[in-house]
Amino acid sequence: MPDRRRHRGPHPRDRVLFSSQAVPLLRRAVFEFSWLLSRGYPCESSLLLVGNHHQLTERQRTAVLRCSCSDQALAGRLARQVSPADCAGRPLLLDGYNVLTTLEAALARGFLIRGRDGCLRDMASMHGTWHGVDETLPALEIAARATQHLKPSRCVWYLDRPVSNSGRLARRLREVGKDLTSTWEVELVPDPDPLLARSTCVVATADSAILDRCQAWLNLASLAVTREIPEARILDLTKAEPEP
Repeated sequence: MPDRRRHRGPHPRDRVLFSSQAVPLLRRAVFEFSWLLSRGYPCESSLLLVGNHHQLTERQRTAVLRCSCSDQALAGRLARQVSPADCAGRPLLLDGYNVLTTLEAALARGFLIRGRDGCLRDMASMHGTWHGVDETLPALEIAARATQHLKPSRCVWYLDRPVSNSGRLARRLREVGKDLTSTWEVELVPDPDPLLARSTCVVATADSAILDRCQAWLNLASLAVTREIPEARILDLTKAEPEP
């Protein structure tokens, strides 16, 4: 069945799953899961253990997974993070769908979760297909202003060619970028992740697999949301303390 949603907004149950009553439990789950990862326990079995212990739903477990990381991974990510000022005059590579869907969700008042590394991540899942929503063009315009503000030497969007409608999105990106003063390029590739992970340029992403391997990264979506979408619905699940 085709996806006919007009917004990248919240799941119908998100108000309950991520309510103020649920947040303390989710924060504790993030703390415990990250503690296990930091001590070398396998990711899948650790998430299963923590999720079962706290009786979390699948969607809550996804949020915990996306927020968490080991202490070692966190230290590495923070060491490679660059500031906006560091982007001037340097190429900036964007993990296209990763950046775009987060901005779309923020505009649609979907829940964004802030991870241990400070990145904002949405709760959307594309499953090999993407379609435009009412927030797509405003999100692209926000991204354009955010990248212009950074003054990179060039800005390259990487999109997954196998994802449905990537060609259509590439055309929209080029249309938005034609009036920009900086170079705005779009590349359709089989899999952006290894290209971004190996690059020596600054990478804009919140994808954990890329963050753990790339040489330099920028928290672009978080910067753009803070700057232009103050009404965004953000949950910080990283403030848990161990039980006494």
